[in-house]
Amino acid sequence: MKILAISDVESKYFYDFYTPGKLKEFDLIISCGDLKAKYLEFLVTMARCPLLYVHGNHDEAFKSEPEGCTCIDDTLYTYEGLRIMGLGGSYRYRNGQYMYTETQMRRRIARMRHKVRRAGGTDILVTHAPARGINDFDNISHRGFECFTELLDKYEPSFFIHGHVHKTYGKDIPQRSTYGKTTVINAYDYCIIEI
Repeated sequence: MKILAISDVESKYFYDFYTPGKLKEFDLIISCGDLKAKYLEFLVTMARCPLLYVHGNHDEAFKSEPEGCTCIDDTLYTYEGLRIMGLGGSYRYRNGQYMYTETQMRRRIARMRHKVRRAGGTDILVTHAPARGINDFDNISHRGFECFTELLDKYEPSFFIHGHVHKTYGKDIPQRSTYGKTTVINAYDYCIIEI
């Protein structure tokens, strides 16, 4: 299975410089947030495969949810046998619809715990914010969640896909790294994943 992971900035390669058939190789698109609804709708139309998304901290600007796309916030979504857990939003640094304290994010996870346990865990964790200590910063607006790190320790998903940390913030920001048995993907712009 080939997955296109996207986040934070509309990719010129897939949008401005789109040519017919450019998206046909993908079986699934996963958006980690902060992308315009119009862009997501374009991708899902041209790719003709499912597009799953979580909200980013700036997605309160959506006038309506993107058509043809599936929001997986606060759910465990199964696609072709892959268990995909979605938790959008960022660390609360101001009042915002998709901003959470550590305690609030823990509550969201607790509400999903029974479903995840019954499914035997998760294969892919999809978030907007990074996990604490993995691709995050010390400033509050780009701090990762400790509870995400705990999820990685407990369930050891094959992939952890997040956004929020733009690669333009510094030259040493990795797009791919590992944490234990998990491949960590920073989906800023786009990243192609093969499973």
